[in-house]
Amino acid sequence: MARIKPQALLIQSKKKKGPTRISITTIVMCNLIIALIALSLVATYRYWSRRSPDQSGSDLSTLEDIGGFVKKYDLPGYAILNTSKGPITVELFKDGSPEVVDRFLDLCQKGHFKGMPFSHVIKHYVIKGGGSQGLGAAEDWISKGKLRSQLVTRPKHEAFMLGTTKNRPDDKGFELVITTAPIPDLNDKLIVFGRVIKGEDVVQEIEEVDTDEHYRPKSSVGITGVILKREI
Repeated sequence: MARIKPQALLIQSKKKKGPTRISITTIVMCNLIIALIALSLVATYRYWSRRSPDQSGSDLSTLEDIGGFVKKYDLPGYAILNTSKGPITVELFKDGSPEVVDRFLDLCQKGHFKGMPFSHVIKHYVIKGGGSQGLGAAEDWISKGKLRSQLVTRPKHEAFMLGTTKNRPDDKGFELVITTAPIPDLNDKLIVFGRVIKGEDVVQEIEEVDTDEHYRPKSSVGITGVILKREI
């Protein structure tokens, strides 16, 4: 039998027992993949933690656009009208007045109501935000309302309802009206799209401000901002 030379035997032994070498490139790529997976998990956790139920009711400065439209069940159902007298929380009638609510929400996103003054305060009737004359002369409106109250036994507008005046389709204005007493049949002038569920005392405090003969507040009082919420 032929004898194997020691040098050849040593080389053969190294081939059998030597560990498999992993290139530096492979190690770096594996580390990068692990790092990317970790970052992805952290980012996913942060995203869903921000959308938790506790956070979903916070200030919605923007509405989430899904596929070019906002899904109805994602729309805020409540609005907090922050006023110089305190907050007024209203429930929005998304099903009863969807078009008006959509327009109201859109204007909230654009800051339309920030700094809006209450231009007319009519005690035991309404407080109105906005500067146009959509309701007509206050004296005329009151006299008609009192006349109708004698003829109509079942009021269609209760106290603490949120509405807006009926404007022309091309009118870019949007006034806010909060009733402070049951008002008989204002359908020809008012569209109700919500109701006050918290802050009735604030409405009553605004109602008590001093006004001139045209029912305009003598001291400045108005809306400082609006916060939209999905849930209360």
